[in-house]
Amino acid sequence: MNKTNTQAAQFTSKLIGTIGNKSKFDVILCPPYTALEKVSDIVSGSKIKVGAQNVFYEDKGAFTGEISTDMLLDLNVQYVIIGHSERRHLFGESDELINKKLKKVLKTELVPILCIGEKLEEREKGLTFNVVERQIKEAFFGLTYEEVSRIVLAYEPVWAIGTGKVASPEQAQEVHEFIRTLLKDLFDESLAESMTILYGGSIKANNFLGLFLKSDIDGGLVGGASLSEEFIELTRVMEQIIE
Repeated sequence: MNKTNTQAAQFTSKLIGTIGNKSKFDVILCPPYTALEKVSDIVSGSKIKVGAQNVFYEDKGAFTGEISTDMLLDLNVQYVIIGHSERRHLFGESDELINKKLKKVLKTELVPILCIGEKLEEREKGLTFNVVERQIKEAFFGLTYEEVSRIVLAYEPVWAIGTGKVASPEQAQEVHEFIRTLLKDLFDESLAESMTILYGGSIKANNFLGLFLKSDIDGGLVGGASLSEEFIELTRVMEQIIE
């Protein structure tokens, strides 16, 4: 819940001038609902893509405050975040609800970015892999191989989001490697290797490189650092990694 429509438009215009033509990797902006139309218009014609922060699983009806897939598609939105830790833990979204959202989104052209991750007390009890495995299996329930292959995963340890704490490159890699192994067991090696798995959790320009040099970390789900020009620095680091 950051940036008014006007502020989002100004910031996006600045990004267009600096990173609007990046082609070696994807840049996706996920502004609040109120700024989706303006941001989508501004990035039109550039390489930057647009995502929403949430979505509902019904097409229309008496669901005050919710947003449908049709509403997002009408604004040329291409991605949507599902199951962000704040949705899970502040707003009580269950694995069952997240599964319903995934099923709905995958019936459209939208690409879901599915967030998973453990809380601090779960990590301290040695339950990280259990939590991640449960969240993935519950989210994927009833999905076809083809549908799962379209999903982008984002591992975001809840204890590292907005806290200034960052999973070490080794901690993040360990979980990402576990996720790929799980995907291989559930599906096959091809899907496991091709799925994009992002890391999210207090990413900054000064810790980005160490994380994304790890073999199973494909990119970042960036929070606070995406609200300032530090986001531009992050894209420069990503360019170095790819080169």
